[in-house]
Amino acid sequence: MISAIILAAGESRRMGVQNKLLLQIDSEVLIRKFVKSVSNSLVDAVLVVVGFEAEKIKAVLHDQAVKFVENPSYEEGMTTSIQSGVKASSNESTGLMICLADMPFAETSDLNLLIQAFNDYRSKESSLIIVPVFQGKRGNPVLFSEEFRDKILTHKGEGCREIVRQFPHYVKEVSMENDNLLRDIDTPEDYMFVT
Repeated sequence: MISAIILAAGESRRMGVQNKLLLQIDSEVLIRKFVKSVSNSLVDAVLVVVGFEAEKIKAVLHDQAVKFVENPSYEEGMTTSIQSGVKASSNESTGLMICLADMPFAETSDLNLLIQAFNDYRSKESSLIIVPVFQGKRGNPVLFSEEFRDKILTHKGEGCREIVRQFPHYVKEVSMENDNLLRDIDTPEDYMFVT
């Protein structure tokens, strides 16, 4: 069982006055577009961690089959959202896919490549960290096997990058055919480039 944990609690300060997750991408709101791509993939459960403008995010996703997880400590950074999502995920999850929500180009097929790689490696070894790579650059989401649950929950650094760095021997890089999982939106300039 793979649980996708979508981080949608941040304040998107670099975007300025607008919440980047509520920006329009083509005919869809960014967070909705991303959640649909994840929900249509081979994941078994989708958890959306909310904090900043939680009610607006929930309203945009009102008809999606997701579980909302409140992170009251979202102002303290991304790690608190990751930990909130992991805590709320099923104990039966064999994989935890940590997803940034601001990825307008992520397609279901991209995510399925990661999940298929996870399932293939899982038949041979238990502790796994699956990372997408395009032209030597690593992207997101990162897929952790359940063995890393406690490490994530006790982690003090920002995000999961440090965990990936600490356990290089468990990391499996998955070569992607495009840069969809490397591109996100942080600034108004990023958004202009997308639209």
